Amino acid sequence: MAPLIEPSAGFKFDNVKRNQLLGDKGYKLPTATKTGTTIVGLIYKDGIVLGADTRATSGPIVADKNCEKIHYLAPNMYCCGAGTAADTEFTTNMISSQLALHSLNTGREPRVVAAMTMLKQHLYKYHGHIGAALVLGGYDSTGPHLFTVYPHGSTDKLPYVTMGSGSLAAMSVFESRWRPGMTREEGIEMVKEAIEAGIFNDLGSGSNVDVCVITNGNAEYLRNYGRPNERVEKEQSYRFRQGTTEFYVPQAPRRGQDSAEMDTSA
Repeated sequence: MAPLIEPSAGFKFDNVKRNQLLGDKGYKLPTATKTGTTIVGLIYKDGIVLGADTRATSGPIVADKNCEKIHYLAPNMYCCGAGTAADTEFTTNMISSQLALHSLNTGREPRVVAAMTMLKQHLYKYHGHIGAALVLGGYDSTGPHLFTVYPHGSTDKLPYVTMGSGSLAAMSVFESRWRPGMTREEGIEMVKEAIEAGIFNDLGSGSNVDVCVITNGNAEYLRNYGRPNERVEKEQSYRFRQGTTEFYVPQAPRRGQDSAEMDTSA
């Protein structure tokens, strides 16, 4: 039996009139969640370089100018977090604890794909209600690995990745300049420039640049590696001489004195 309605290709706008009607009745329509962050990662010749900015926002307010967005998971892997700060912090702490138990049970170093699987299964279970967009990087017995984990649980495995509201500006740096076999210094500088592209082109990203370099058997966290927004000395002095602006301090009448009546003739 043929279907009653033939499926049509392309975009569908069946709910446009419904959403307009709900909006006219005062219902607030859902909006896209903004991460307000720039986090990146790339694979170079000897390992992984991760990077993040350090601005934490609460709506239009800068809540923290120098927060940490690169989270420890295991001695051989770290994870950058974008999205809700509490969700990224507690999710990475929980997975770090599970990886430590896994390493004690097996007697060997945890693999990066194991951490990625734990993260994606945990996030998929909550269908995006945990606002954690993650860039996972590490080096295990099979070599360097770099993953992105989205809040709904989907993942990507790529040689260079970006996430957050400043991800497009950062990706423009990677797509124009990344190449296989880069040195450590080249990788760090490219990550720094990608984060700075997000800082200068996205209002949700700002302040400093944190970098983490992961190689075989070693991980180095370079806190505040870049400081593109250092305060400089003001060109002029904005201090005014005492007495520049006149002001009046009203005084209460003394006891026993009649206060002058206000003249309201005008």
